[in-house]
Amino acid sequence: MATQNSPIGVFDSGIGGLTVVRALKKALPTESLIYLGDTARLPYGSKSAATVTRYSSQIADFLVGRQVKYLVVACNTASAYALPHLRQSLQIPLMGVVEPGAALAVASSPKKKIGVLGTRGTINSQAYREAILRLNPEVDVFSQACPLLVPLAEEGWLDTAISADIVQHYLDLLKASCGEIDALVLGCTHYPVLKDLISLRATMTFGHQIHVIDSADAVADAVAKDLELQSLEYPPGLTAGADHFLFTDDSRFNEIGKLFLGRNLSNAEHVDL
Repeated sequence: MATQNSPIGVFDSGIGGLTVVRALKKALPTESLIYLGDTARLPYGSKSAATVTRYSSQIADFLVGRQVKYLVVACNTASAYALPHLRQSLQIPLMGVVEPGAALAVASSPKKKIGVLGTRGTINSQAYREAILRLNPEVDVFSQACPLLVPLAEEGWLDTAISADIVQHYLDLLKASCGEIDALVLGCTHYPVLKDLISLRATMTFGHQIHVIDSADAVADAVAKDLELQSLEYPPGLTAGADHFLFTDDSRFNEIGKLFLGRNLSNAEHVDL
């Protein structure tokens, strides 16, 4: 049975969720984490809700078997499609990435005009739109699918002419649909590594500073508060165990993972679900 001493489980369809791990380690430096990236079956953004829910359930059951005390669904598509099922089926608390990101966006948009960039799956689910409107029905939400941003991020093309052109293309499409925004949600955990470029281009496109919302930081803050509320924080005075990184396919995870995590991956291993 999981206890305060147990690790926090985190999963994503691939590497992007490591941006959430990075934020969690900053907010909760004494906690140990187990991260599982389903690199053998990515991307989730182009798959059906039923498939994403099935994959997410398999991963959640695997991590519960590793005695995690808390589960972070560090994938926007899985959060959009699978979170209701996971909340019903699991006996441990969990957090997705959509609701914390939506809350920060609403708090950061005095003009009540919010843009959302995400994968096709996340955008088609309308998860961010629904979460934002639950918080404030008066907000206008404008969404844009950006299928090419994930491969750009994974190739490390963060500041090239090609990446700038692609980001600009998506922002032009967003502006054509909305005219004006003052906050922009990065609705995919891959996108924070492109945040500087997106922020610069968004300011150029809309003619004023845009508050770019990195949901990873919002998730880390929400998890920290939830752990305290549920008395699940790691006991003070004890040394937490090492973090572990698990992948369903080991192709390039060390090379790409360093880009998203900001350091080399330790204790990384291949697992079959």
